[in-house]
Amino acid sequence: MSRYLMIDFGSTFTKLVAVDTEKEDIIATASSFTTVATDITIGYEKALAKLYEQIGEKVTFDKIISCSSAAGGLKMCAIGLIPELTVEAAKRVCLGAGAKVDLVLSNHINKREIQEIIDKNIDIILLAGGTDGGNSECVIYNATALGKAGIKIPVIYAGNKSCEDDIKDIFDEYGINGFFCENVMPKINVLNIPSARDKIRDIFLKNIIEAKGIKKIEKVIDKVILPTPESVLKASTLLSKGYMDEKGLGEIVVVDIGGATTDMYSLCSAGAKRMDVVIKGLEEPYSKRTVEGDLGMRYSALGVLKSLTREELEMIDKQYNISLEDELMYRAEHVDIVYEDNEKAKMIEQIIGGICVDKAMGRHVGKMEEVFTPMGLIYNQIGKDLTRIEHVIATGGVLVRIDNPINVLEKVKGTKPNLLELRPENPSYLLDKDYILASMGLLSEFEPLLALKIMKKHLVKID
Repeated sequence: MSRYLMIDFGSTFTKLVAVDTEKEDIIATASSFTTVATDITIGYEKALAKLYEQIGEKVTFDKIISCSSAAGGLKMCAIGLIPELTVEAAKRVCLGAGAKVDLVLSNHINKREIQEIIDKNIDIILLAGGTDGGNSECVIYNATALGKAGIKIPVIYAGNKSCEDDIKDIFDEYGINGFFCENVMPKINVLNIPSARDKIRDIFLKNIIEAKGIKKIEKVIDKVILPTPESVLKASTLLSKGYMDEKGLGEIVVVDIGGATTDMYSLCSAGAKRMDVVIKGLEEPYSKRTVEGDLGMRYSALGVLKSLTREELEMIDKQYNISLEDELMYRAEHVDIVYEDNEKAKMIEQIIGGICVDKAMGRHVGKMEEVFTPMGLIYNQIGKDLTRIEHVIATGGVLVRIDNPINVLEKVKGTKPNLLELRPENPSYLLDKDYILASMGLLSEFEPLLALKIMKKHLVKID
C-alpha cells in the first residue's frame, strides 16, 4: 500500500488531494489560501491540518509532489517571424507547457517591445523564426536586440536550426542565459511541441519556482514538478484517451475558470468533420490549451468588464437589477473574498463565470470562412471543430461553489447564434466537484491507470 499527497499551489488557493493506492481512491481533500507573498509553507500547513482532521490521524505519505501557478504562474513571451506561422507556433508551445503568454511579438522587435518584456516581468522568452534552412536574418537580429538590451531572463531558441551556431555566439557575446531546443516549426504548417515544452518545464523547475519564492516548499515536500496548467492538460489528455484497457471519455472540452485566468482545453482530433471543408492554417494538436489572462473571477475581473460592450453591460444590469461594473470592480479590489451563503453574490458569480466561458470559448474554438469557387460554395476551417464534442468538464472554484454550474457551462455553446463558430452543439456536462484534475495530472506521472480510474469515479454528471 502507498499513500500519495498531491498539492496544487494556485494563485488563490492551495489545494491538497490524498490518495490511497490500496483503496484506489481519494481519502481526503483540503484547501487554504495560498501564501506565496509571505511564506508559501504557511498556507500549505493550514491546508494539511484540515486534511489530517478529515483522515483522523497524521499519516505518512510515500510521495508528496506538487504543481504551481502561484505568484502569477509561468509568464512567457513568444517571439517569431510571421504572426500566422512561427509566432503562432511559439505561442502554442508556451501554452502547451503550462505558461501564460503575456506578450506575443513578430518580425524585428524594437526597443519599445523589449521594454514591454521588462515591464511585464516575463519569466521566459521563447525565440522562434524560420523553418529549418529558411529565414535566418530575423532571429539573428532579434537575438542581438535582446543581447544589446541586457536581457537576463532565460531565452529559449527554438527557430531555424541552420543558424543555431550564430545564435549561440550572440548569447555568449552578450551573456544571455540561453537554451536550445528543436525548431517549433521545422516545416511550413508543421508544429513541433515536445522539445520546447520539455525545455520550458526544465527551466521552470530549476529557475522560475525559486525566483517566485516557491522553491522553499521543497524543504517540506518532495518537489514541485509541473506548472498547474500543464498538469491539468496531462489529466485531461489521459481522461480523453484512456490508458491500457481502461477507456477514456473520448473527445472532451475542459473549462477551468480561475481568479486570474480562464483556461480552455480541447482534446479531440483536428481534422475536418465535413466533406465541404478545407483546413487552413497551422495544424492543431490533439491536446490544445488556450489561456485568457483578461478573463477571471478576481485578479482579472476588470478584464471581464472590458470584454463587454456597453449594450451587453446595460442588458445584464437591467435583467438582474444589479450594477455589474460595481460588482466586478469590488472583486478586483478584494481578490481573497469567498462567497458561501450569500445567494445574490453567488448569482453574480454565476453571471461573471458565464461571461468568462462565453468569451474564452469564442477565442478558443475554430471558425469557418465562406469561399465562393467555380465549383460552388466551400468553407475554410481555421482552428478546431468542436461541434461533436461528447463531454464538457468543469473545474475551478466558482463552478464548484455555485448552485447551478450548468448555467455557466451552457455558455460554451455561445449566447448568440453564430453558424461560423464551431462550438460544441450537444455535449453532456461533468463537474470536477472535488477539484482534483491538477492533482490527477501529477498522479498520472507515476500511476496513470489509478489517476484515470479516480477521475472517472469522481467526475459528477450535471443536468
